[in-house]
Amino acid sequence: MHPARLFILCGLPGAGKTSRALELCERFGAIRMSADDWMERLGTDLWDEDARARIERIQRGLTADLLRVGTNVVVEWGAWARFERDDLLAIAGGAGALAHLEFLDAPVDVLWHRVVDRARQPRLGGRAITRADMEEWSTIIDRPTSEELDSYDPIPAVTAGDRPGSPAYPYGTWRPEGPT
Repeated sequence: MHPARLFILCGLPGAGKTSRALELCERFGAIRMSADDWMERLGTDLWDEDARARIERIQRGLTADLLRVGTNVVVEWGAWARFERDDLLAIAGGAGALAHLEFLDAPVDVLWHRVVDRARQPRLGGRAITRADMEEWSTIIDRPTSEELDSYDPIPAVTAGDRPGSPAYPYGTWRPEGPT
């Protein structure tokens, strides 16, 4: 049996975390942890920081449980702060799981255009993300250093056997329900 894998996606809104999370879920048969999705489904304003913190705490515990029983997990909260990533790395280590960190980055102009273009913008809650938000966030995100990235396991290269439908692909074609 292979050890479970924890994939931590770090990046600002519009960086491609959800798209990458869905790819990883498909490839590795992983469960996706998205605070935004839970908040939307609960009808909670996405700007409610207390609710977000509670949901991430619940998802952190669920992630630990899933890893302990051998289930792969993708966390797509953004993990802007190093301490968040360190906590998730410790959870993976405690569960005997491999941990992968992927930093998704793009210039603010690109991030801003992606956020404006996507249909999620009206569903964000109390207000929409502004250009000023993006510019501020780009200065406060704690970008992973090469030293930090080196402390994680590399994500395996894609091979023909990793594709759904291949005899070597050990997972189904599970996809999460609801909007993505």
